[in-house]
Amino acid sequence: MKKILWAVCLMAALSLAGCSDDENGNGGNGGNGGSGEGGNPSGGDLTEILFEDGTQIGDGRQEFEIKGDYTLPKGTYLLKGWCYIADGASLTLAPGTIIKGDKETKAALIVEPGGQLWAKGTQSEPIVFTSEMPAGSRRPGDWGGIILCGRGVNNKGTMQIEGGPRTTHGGSDNADCSGALSYVRCEFAGYPFKEDQEINAITFGSVGSATQIDHVQVSYSNDDSYEWFGGAVNAKYLISYHTWDDDFDTDNGFCGKVQFCLGVRHPRIADTSASNGFESDNNGEGSATSPFTSCVFSNVTFVGPVGQDAAFSNTSDYITAGDMNPKNGSKLGQFQSAMQVRRNSHLNCFNSVAMGFPVGLIVENDKGSQTQTAASEGTLKIQNVYMAGMTVLGSDVNKSFEDGFCDNGDKNSIDKSKESFSSTYFKSIASNKYFDAIADLKLSQPNSLQANPNYGPLSDSPLRGAASFTDPLVANGFDEVTYIGAFADENDGWMSGWTEFDPQNKAY
Repeated sequence: MKKILWAVCLMAALSLAGCSDDENGNGGNGGNGGSGEGGNPSGGDLTEILFEDGTQIGDGRQEFEIKGDYTLPKGTYLLKGWCYIADGASLTLAPGTIIKGDKETKAALIVEPGGQLWAKGTQSEPIVFTSEMPAGSRRPGDWGGIILCGRGVNNKGTMQIEGGPRTTHGGSDNADCSGALSYVRCEFAGYPFKEDQEINAITFGSVGSATQIDHVQVSYSNDDSYEWFGGAVNAKYLISYHTWDDDFDTDNGFCGKVQFCLGVRHPRIADTSASNGFESDNNGEGSATSPFTSCVFSNVTFVGPVGQDAAFSNTSDYITAGDMNPKNGSKLGQFQSAMQVRRNSHLNCFNSVAMGFPVGLIVENDKGSQTQTAASEGTLKIQNVYMAGMTVLGSDVNKSFEDGFCDNGDKNSIDKSKESFSSTYFKSIASNKYFDAIADLKLSQPNSLQANPNYGPLSDSPLRGAASFTDPLVANGFDEVTYIGAFADENDGWMSGWTEFDPQNKAY
């Protein structure tokens, strides 16, 4: 009876606390039965979610449910199977915790609407989600990934989350809270269960703005690094490193604000669907359904494959993934663009720099959409964006690598006698600039394949002092800095202490 009474009291307290923060960063939720670091004797009994003498989360089933509020002490755990944090439940991870995804069960951690994951590391003790495989044997797709689902707004109503899990998402509360990811690394995640049904490294389904997302690094994902389906969650300090498909994919009415992002490609890893920095759709059908995808990005740095290897060729002979090929059914393909905006998306990007892609910008009218009209009318904005070292500046058609005009997304309709809409549009914005050579950007050392890469601008770089935050879309909710791209200079330290750019050889 006391246990029942306590549960009632706890739920009442949670309903009042909502998503408010406390000194532990978990809104007052959680507990671990009094055992281990950070324990709370009022919390859930960890034996209900931990197995194998407390070292394994989940029992390996594809529908293991976490019901209640649990806090895991700092340690190393194996995540096995698909573990769902159910409506009303929470899981809190201590700083420095390491979660290894089980390869056999393609483990995934799925937060259902009303559930919360509190993964708040620190600069010196990040929380790491990684492969269970030993150093030297890790590959993209070793485990599933992290999926956060909420009750925010999207343009399709109740949606099934991509990738196979049972979970649906969507509602009317764009201020919903799914917890926090802060100082978190996610490595070797993502898995192609079937074509167009892949789990990304980190997926956001209708996640609300009360969720905290900052200082997150995704490395060697087997699909997109980050994908948003609707919702209004904001984010800062995101890294996408050597991913398979797209760095930042936005769909279904996502309207959040995202600042300070780095996307770095490995020149031998690209997806069959054609890999981009941004890929943005209003929805899969390309319909003009509101709310439109209208997210706002600022201070993004995209480093493409061109220029990182003198032998680079955008062909199957070159793009083999090398020793990072997981041989799990994932198909390799080609690199495409720094930014692909299509299917009626109204994505906005400011104060950003992109270099070294086959195509700089694609604004595409595929599936009967009017994406190009949105750009012309200013409901899609690419402003104060610098590009350098592209094979072609613009293209109007998916998987077309020529700068010709097309207003219907059909390769057979390309008018090669005219410059693409995408190029014309980019150059029509006075604050945009194009440089023939990556070296003209005067970055410290932007090659991820060489020693000591550093993507910050040198003192004489055109990126320094060039930012603008006068447009209403970036006037609020963004840090007003003076520079274009993700870094102030070569000494900018926001990646220090918590990142890892050689996760293959990291000892865990």
